[in-house]
Amino acid sequence: MFRFAHPFAFLLLLPAAVSAWRMLRRSREGGLLFTGLQVLPHPPFTWRLRLLAAAPAFFLAGLALLIAALARPQTVHRRITRTTEAIAIQMVVDVSGSMEALDFSTDDRWKTRLDIVKEIFARFVERRPDDLIGLIAFAGYPATRAPLTTDHAALLQILATLETPRTILGTDGQPTNPEEALTAIGDALAVACARLETVRDVKSKIILLLSDGESNFGLIRPEAAAQLARRLGFRIYTIGIGSTGLAPVRVRDRLGREVIARAQVTLDEALLKRLAEETGGRYFNARSAKALEEALAEVDRLEKTPVSREEFDESEEWFAVLLTPGLGLIVLALALRAARGHEWI
Repeated sequence: MFRFAHPFAFLLLLPAAVSAWRMLRRSREGGLLFTGLQVLPHPPFTWRLRLLAAAPAFFLAGLALLIAALARPQTVHRRITRTTEAIAIQMVVDVSGSMEALDFSTDDRWKTRLDIVKEIFARFVERRPDDLIGLIAFAGYPATRAPLTTDHAALLQILATLETPRTILGTDGQPTNPEEALTAIGDALAVACARLETVRDVKSKIILLLSDGESNFGLIRPEAAAQLARRLGFRIYTIGIGSTGLAPVRVRDRLGREVIARAQVTLDEALLKRLAEETGGRYFNARSAKALEEALAEVDRLEKTPVSREEFDESEEWFAVLLTPGLGLIVLALALRAARGHEWI
């Protein structure tokens, strides 16, 4: 398919036409009236005289070619009209210490809950290439790791770097950041609402909260954050990882060797259900990697907002074919004007 990328450039032909009329009119008005032409000698009409006479035509033709080049003629080899389901998704991921539990391991290699979450979330992102997706990680404090973006390659790189906060011991042997072992669900949801509110060109906006613990820290109550999300029109989908009970974790014994032991973990399912119900979302419980995959597939199915987009691919530009001769004709016309000795522009 042939098209002009900037067809409004042809409006420049209007002033060009006015200039052409004035140029040709000036040439006619510059003639002399003489009745005795038969007594005048008839010099031969040489190529030089012909070129001089054609100089105005060269200039106008070159100007027309430049205007056509400015309109960017293109040959489009393929045009695709497709419908996408574009929404804004703010992922909120719990990275507190309990995400180090190993109960989601599915093969001979031990993998933490967070390792599995990163792998499955990455596949979820790849299935939604047109969505704005952002990433907030939280333990005791929420942190925006990636803004809402369609640059999913960068988002996946950031997602792969997520890890649980490391305990920093002071000189007295006590941790200096004990709050990072806690879970601030309310603060994380409030930050997610703030990020989604900045998006203006997407109607459907959701928060995807994944946690394996209970809210025990923060300035904002989770219920208050859910009410804020409801007022702003954001749905919250919550995914509870694991369950309350004992889960395998890596620890070091007295000799410094890494061994597998069992630790108590607590999942507040009642809270996650209330947060989802408050905003019209849904709660999913994922006690295995497969269950987490199915939960995200269900969210993928539920959240679709059709948007039609027309895309042009594999365009071949032709402006250079017009630009070069156009400039050449104008340069030739100006050179002939200088040789002719009087103005026609």
